Amino acid sequence: MYRNAEQAYEQSGKVTGSGRDLEAAALFRAARMLEACIKEWDSGGRGQRLSEALHANMRLWTFFQVQLTRPDCGLPTELRQELLRLSAFVDRRTFELMAHPAADRLQVLIDINRQVAQGLTAKAA
Repeated sequence: MYRNAEQAYEQSGKVTGSGRDLEAAALFRAARMLEACIKEWDSGGRGQRLSEALHANMRLWTFFQVQLTRPDCGLPTELRQELLRLSAFVDRRTFELMAHPAADRLQVLIDINRQVAQGLTAKAA
């Protein structure tokens, strides 16, 4: 599902290169925070680290949701719908992880963030 969103976003030229770069950097950063949670799962401070990473990722995707629902978004309707569905999945997974932390369930969020970020940077390049 998220591969199609990445491809569609990659093909869209509606967001400026600098905006895309910022969005991609934020997605890569959130992915690294989530990945650090997996790598340090058994070390002290897991709860705090996981909470910070999940909240940072949630804030980022909430920002995307707000931008995607604006009337002046400029992205094609189909792309907006795909990205909103993707963000709804990210929300659900995030809330599941907050309630029931599991390292193996973080990977999908990392993959989503990286693939969307790669789509953004591919268009900017």
